[in-house]
Amino acid sequence: MVPDSLDGFDVSAAVGRMLDQPVLWWQAVGLFVAHFADWEAAWRGSVGDDAQERKRVHALRSAAANIGAQQVAASAGALESYLLERLAGGAEEGGEALRARLQGDFRHAWQVAAEAWQAANQEAAAR
Repeated sequence: MVPDSLDGFDVSAAVGRMLDQPVLWWQAVGLFVAHFADWEAAWRGSVGDDAQERKRVHALRSAAANIGAQQVAASAGALESYLLERLAGGAEEGGEALRARLQGDFRHAWQVAAEAWQAANQEAAAR
């Protein structure tokens, strides 16, 4: 069973992309929670290396979109676009505002996903 709603997530669309199999969505959420637990520190360490930062942001964007975390996917997409523009020799200003937005959106989405994952596991264990 998947939650009817999860703050910042489009659960039904994500489950739909996963062949309407809630177990696949829960697996993806578990992977997101585990894999991205230390993402923020690694990402902050990559700031200043636009190519490396873009790779980290791209990975987050893809994983967030996969599980339906729309806002973090959008924020990561905006920062990724900015970084690509910088790598092409453009865009000078705006990076810090995009990073601040992504940081807040990521923290929120990761926390929501972690709490949902933990609650689902506790519920399954109680059965």
